[in-house]
Amino acid sequence: MVTVVEVLSPKNKRGGKGREQYLTKRQKVLHSATHLVEIDLLRTGNSMPMVEVIPSDYRILVSRANLRPEAELYPFNVRESIPQFLLPLQSGDQEPVVNLSEVLRQVYQEAALDFAIDYSVQPVPALSDSDFQWVRSLREV
Repeated sequence: MVTVVEVLSPKNKRGGKGREQYLTKRQKVLHSATHLVEIDLLRTGNSMPMVEVIPSDYRILVSRANLRPEAELYPFNVRESIPQFLLPLQSGDQEPVVNLSEVLRQVYQEAALDFAIDYSVQPVPALSDSDFQWVRSLREV
């Protein structure tokens, strides 16, 4: 296995058996020759363990096996675009740019989520008043 891509779920971030299982799996990957890409698009729950915690709503961690313990951390907040990152592959392979914003935009459009999501009510978990007003203003454009 070259790269493990994990999209965190609420179960991974809440205390309990699910988190313990995920942290065990994560440690196995981090102690192997496999790269890890960890995508956290959840605003609640416990952040994953890191040496330096940078406060943000969301995070993408790219941990390259050959550079550990160093890793690339892409923190971002609700009003910011999701950062693009290179997907680690085998040495010598050209690494593709992952544009997660574009992927999610296409899913949103194809699933017609603009008809399914009521932007006049707070999401769960709730945003700050100013962030909620900002989200609502996007729908008015």
